Amino acid sequence: MSHLFAAPAAGSAAPAVSAGGLASVTLALLAVLAAIFALAWLARRMRTFGTRAAGALEILASMPLGAKERAVLLKVGDAQILLGVTPGQVNTLHVLAQPLELGKPAGASGPAARPSFAALLKRGIGK
Repeated sequence: MSHLFAAPAAGSAAPAVSAGGLASVTLALLAVLAAIFALAWLARRMRTFGTRAAGALEILASMPLGAKERAVLLKVGDAQILLGVTPGQVNTLHVLAQPLELGKPAGASGPAARPSFAALLKRGIGK
């Protein structure tokens, strides 16, 4: 008569994991991850493919007005439109009769005028 709460027989040991089995699982996992990254890259390329219509729509300037509000100057064909952008909606503020000639502000010379992250970090830690 066997007891209900007795330990199971010693003959049911867990199967040993072989190096070949572990390698095949690792390779399968790497193949799945590579496929996911390849599909994400392809989806990103296909989404941006064909969205630009030879410069028909261009953001000329953007200025924050508040925490989540912005004024955006768009070039649509030959016209310039000033938009008010909030998280909930986009409003046309003004359609410019004469397009603005936007030059670079005094003292700014593109990305070279901004300090690099490395320079900011060195300045921040005092080197």
